[in-house]
Amino acid sequence: MTKSNPFDLTGQVAIITGSSRGIGRSIAENMAAMGAKVVVSSRKPEACEEVAAGIRKAGGDATVIAANISRKAEVEALVAKTVETYGRLDCMVSNAAVSPYFGPMTGLEDDAFEKLMNNNVRSSLWLAKLSKPHMEKVGGGTIIIISSIGGIRAGGNLGGYGVSKAADFGLARALATEWGVDNIRINCIAPGLVKTDFAKALWEDDVRRKRTESTTPLRRLGEPDDIGGVAAFLASKAAAFITGQIIVADGGVTIA
Repeated sequence: MTKSNPFDLTGQVAIITGSSRGIGRSIAENMAAMGAKVVVSSRKPEACEEVAAGIRKAGGDATVIAANISRKAEVEALVAKTVETYGRLDCMVSNAAVSPYFGPMTGLEDDAFEKLMNNNVRSSLWLAKLSKPHMEKVGGGTIIIISSIGGIRAGGNLGGYGVSKAADFGLARALATEWGVDNIRINCIAPGLVKTDFAKALWEDDVRRKRTESTTPLRRLGEPDDIGGVAAFLASKAAAFITGQIIVADGGVTIA
């Protein structure tokens, strides 16, 4: 008996928000390498086109649809244009996020808190709800929310960001419970400190970096590809029985 490759994404169409760089870029590249047609999306189309061009050069299929995930009309257009281009939607990766405030919770002003929740949580709900009808048409799909171990561990002057990322966990569980009957799986990935531009202020700090490396069981920081492969796995048949979960990819920080 010959079994098909459970990690093959051929035939799938995936949208990855915030995929012009860092973790989002790695997710797009990994999914494309596994056969998916990917939509590279962020606010700046020029940066997205560089990623898409690299995917095409490697033999993959990628298109660019720019969108600001804080604006509902642009999120709606992102999903609509994807389906118009490829005829279906199988996977939505909510990766784009913001971190507008660094400091104690007592200094977190209302406007910064609203920005955190709107961009990091509400946009994921928008993306999920808009994706659902298209996933139902093809018999199911996957929604992957890129969260953070900041939603598990407190401290580090990132309390507000951590609150928004903990909310991602609750959102994934609620949707997974409700949408499982439609064969739509929803999971979170919670990365540790990854060497991206988004987290540059943390890993470029020599003291913080060395302390993190020394207390991490794997003795290193994460790289974007450490997360990209996890997302591609969650979109595949290999993860067909996984839903409502938080997949921690942090080099062991949260167990140390």
